[in-house]
Amino acid sequence: MIVFWVAAGALTAAAAALILMRAAKAASADSAVDPSAGLYRRQLAEIDELADRGLMGEAERKSAHAEAARRLLAATDAPRDDWSADPKARKRVLLAVVAVPALTLGLYWGLGAPGFPDQPYAKRLQAWRTAELATLSPPEIGAVLRDVLKTRPDDAEGYRMLAMVEAESQNMGGAVRALRRAVALAPERNDLRRMLGEALVFQSGGKVEADAQAVFAELLRRDPQDAAARFYLAQAKAEAGRGAEAASDLRALLGEMPADDERRPYVEAAIAKAEGRPAPTREPSPELDAIRGMVASLAAKLEQTPDDPEGWVRLVRSYSVLGDVTQRDAALTKAKARFADRPDVLTQLDEAARAAPMP
Repeated sequence: MIVFWVAAGALTAAAAALILMRAAKAASADSAVDPSAGLYRRQLAEIDELADRGLMGEAERKSAHAEAARRLLAATDAPRDDWSADPKARKRVLLAVVAVPALTLGLYWGLGAPGFPDQPYAKRLQAWRTAELATLSPPEIGAVLRDVLKTRPDDAEGYRMLAMVEAESQNMGGAVRALRRAVALAPERNDLRRMLGEALVFQSGGKVEADAQAVFAELLRRDPQDAAARFYLAQAKAEAGRGAEAASDLRALLGEMPADDERRPYVEAAIAKAEGRPAPTREPSPELDAIRGMVASLAAKLEQTPDDPEGWVRLVRSYSVLGDVTQRDAALTKAKARFADRPDVLTQLDEAARAAPMP
């Protein structure tokens, strides 16, 4: 590492010295001749050539000729303002270029760990495999599971566990891939298919897009009474503007649910949304708390790495789905300010802010 910093500092200083030497040479060169006069003379000749070839009318030639002549006279009469460089300024710049890498190297030597050996990924992975599970972070657990699954590629349950860890690590893409693999290994397991559909919905910020609809449609074909499939397919209809049809499907689902089913408040809220009524107040649940925790983790991640337009769109849509209007508007304001020069991102943010609240 020390060798790297020394080499980087030397190369930086050499590049700066080369630039300054070239600039000094240009400054010391004879600059008594103003090139602008020659430029306008060539322009006059080109205008005459175009007119002679019949590519420019006489009136246009006279107008262009007069404009070029006016600029030529202005350039000829303008006082010369020769450019010059201060040699002391060049020395200060070169000193700063040399000092910054040297200061960086000194700080690293004093505060870093220049003698600490590299930690290859294989060694870290081995340490994670032998460590207590409670001491590992979700990404570390995910790395261990992926390594284990290399020797057990047909373990559907292992991929289900990996998907849960990936979701906890805010890697919904990895969770979806793991669940797709699990479903392929155990297509008879409706619970895996249900998890895949819900992961796709969460990945899209609460929207039931085509991929999720296909998963839930297959789940409903296998089990016509599956509540999750019926609910999300009804949500897809509501998102497509078929509110009356969605409300009818949801009312049928609600009528078949037990009175003590904890999912009833979500279905009631979805019915109200589809019918354009205010959603009734619902009691908090552990499932909802878990979702809020994942959204909070995404918000914290964006505070550290804010230049992530897809992340901001997901965050705004997640707050919309959760019905948290205050947080949604705050995130929307921040995102629009950061990506004010990206019309495509602004359009996605506005669309995300209009996502239907989750039941």
